[in-house]
Amino acid sequence: MRSREILHIFPDYMRDKWNAAAQKADKLWEIRLRVHREIVLILEGEEFFLSKEGQIIKNIEKADVMSEQDMEAIFSHLCDYSIYAFSDEIRQGFLTIPGGHRIGIAGKVILEEGGNIRNMKYIRYMNIRISHEIKGVADAVMPYIYQKGRLQDTLLISPPGCGKTTLLRDMIRQISDGGPHGEGMNVAVVDERSEIAGCYMGCPQNDVGRRTDVMDGCPKVLGMMMLIRSMSPQVLAVDELGSREDMGAVCRALQCGSRIIATVHGDSLEDVMGKDLFRGLGDIRVFERYIMLERAGGKCRVKAIYDGDFQLCCDL
Repeated sequence: MRSREILHIFPDYMRDKWNAAAQKADKLWEIRLRVHREIVLILEGEEFFLSKEGQIIKNIEKADVMSEQDMEAIFSHLCDYSIYAFSDEIRQGFLTIPGGHRIGIAGKVILEEGGNIRNMKYIRYMNIRISHEIKGVADAVMPYIYQKGRLQDTLLISPPGCGKTTLLRDMIRQISDGGPHGEGMNVAVVDERSEIAGCYMGCPQNDVGRRTDVMDGCPKVLGMMMLIRSMSPQVLAVDELGSREDMGAVCRALQCGSRIIATVHGDSLEDVMGKDLFRGLGDIRVFERYIMLERAGGKCRVKAIYDGDFQLCCDL
């Protein structure tokens, strides 16, 4: 199924060339396309290249180079040959396609008088991020984010590329559906970059649970407040907190009675606690659980889980 989704990213005349890459769908993380540069494939974190014959190779000297004509054909195909219809997505710098795969784009930005982005043209760079939904990946952490059947406000801490969004997605699904650790709950997701639910035309392409509502493509602060007012969530989930405004919205959500599941980039608990937006976090005890992810031996894993007092709950 996923291999067909990858093939359909490309126009018909290119699909034979991309067949070998599509067959590696389970291991394929990213496809990097740059005009006049080599075609790059990221397979389980390792860099490969695509040859002119469609073979996956390590030798950059034999790699095929992306032409301007092919890049324009791919982009037009992704927009269903109506680029104007996708202008809102283009302004944000990415498209989400069936299957939840996310296409990051870069090129010439056109600004409005006020400095806002009006459009983008001459798309010359593309990062195709392959969605990998792994059900059950959160199984090991679920017992630790409940206490006597009550969900704990939880922060996932992870370096880039360690699978925090994949873990968050499965946590949302299990919290929503319910299980041995707690009853199913109404979950609201603020999916600012369409990475959690992977919505296409408003419908999640990933399984985020039967009691989950999604605000897609909305800035985190606005989305959190809108969902609290409109959907009365028991749980609010958000990816990549990064500003004081984000944390202010989290605190307001907690005051409204919602539980919080969130993520942040960081190399360690100390690193995160040193960030401006998190200083004093321990004093006011916003979160009751901290889940630390790490990359070890080329693989990503949950390193440890701490409670609200930063005491070790579990060393995995």
